[in-house]
Amino acid sequence: MESQLTLDPNQVDEHLIQQAQNGDLEAFNELVVRHERAVYGVCLRLLRDATQAEDATQDAFIRAWNAIGSFRGGLVRPWLLRIATNRTYDLLRAKARRPAQSLDAQPYEIEPDWTSMAPVTEHPESFVERSELSVHLERALADLPDDQRLAIILSDVQGYAYDDIATIMDVAVGTVKSRISRARSRLRTSLQENPVNRELLLRYGRLNRESPDGH
Repeated sequence: MESQLTLDPNQVDEHLIQQAQNGDLEAFNELVVRHERAVYGVCLRLLRDATQAEDATQDAFIRAWNAIGSFRGGLVRPWLLRIATNRTYDLLRAKARRPAQSLDAQPYEIEPDWTSMAPVTEHPESFVERSELSVHLERALADLPDDQRLAIILSDVQGYAYDDIATIMDVAVGTVKSRISRARSRLRTSLQENPVNRELLLRYGRLNRESPDGH
């Protein structure tokens, strides 16, 4: 039998989920370990509450285990994220409104920056500017409609392809593109309408251009 060490991550997932469908709980637990951070990250971005995100993540994996027989192939992570986002939508609908707490008061951090695609090393002043901008981005992100917020999180924060996002959101690729486009437009408008935000964007861009490590 081919060792898992020679398989790519998607092949490992496929092997594990096949075992899980045969009743192997240990194999499913390995899938949890492999994907729980990604699932929790999306739940946290949507719910903006660490405790609720942990509960939603746990519930999502319980639902995934109970529905393991319904998996019909493809990538495992989008399937798990679809279950998780459905659960978070349930919680959001139960609240009937988004949380009123300030984002500044939320005791969580998924990554040190708003986007996981930020450079690993950078000019110290640029890091400070980007950190300030991250706060404003989070606030603008929180004001988006749920469907646009999820689409932009999956695309611009998590880095998923349109096809995967369509699977997660259970919509057509064209719908995904439309939601991302509208979300980016609203974020851009929100940031540019505020003089402080606009200045931060300009300063951050200027620092990146002036940095010897910038591209």
